Amino acid sequence: MRSYNRRAFLGNEKDVMGRRIQVGDIVEIPTNRGFAYAQFVLKKDRWGALIRILPGLFDERPDKLCDLAPKKETFVTFFPLQAAVNKNIFEVVDNCDIPQQSSQFPLFRAAGHVDRQGKVHNWFLWDGERSWPVDRLTPELTRLPMRSVWNDTLLIERIEQGWTPETDRRTLESMS
Repeated sequence: MRSYNRRAFLGNEKDVMGRRIQVGDIVEIPTNRGFAYAQFVLKKDRWGALIRILPGLFDERPDKLCDLAPKKETFVTFFPLQAAVNKNIFEVVDNCDIPQQSSQFPLFRAAGHVDRQGKVHNWFLWDGERSWPVDRLTPELTRLPMRSVWNDTLLIERIEQGWTPETDRRTLESMS
């Protein structure tokens, strides 16, 4: 297993642009615990690429990544995927069909008022076009993805920790 190490770009300017990511692309994410895989689902103006983190960590790349793609994702998040591919932080390793259950834009939750201690006092739901407040998070709503854009460091950290939306610290504090 390779350990996580951001590969420094040493290529020429032509290589910097790399190939354009396509919906369905599977990217390999090196972590300290093995390789993780994510699938590019769609691009949303202002938010960027929506990716679904596929389940599992692997010592080496599976032979058939398209067998992994239909599985329920661990979580989804917005991520600057094209930049990560251009900088050789992540590598596109396959392109697979997006499962029907993951092809629709998901409903997200977003923190409203956050106090100085970091506790969220109210939440909003967002369907990609509009948002509306909710009085409290129900157990069902804690499973919704968080509306945010992550960088590669946070994404890898969360994958290594086994993070899910319902285990997010802010979610747990707002329900107590």
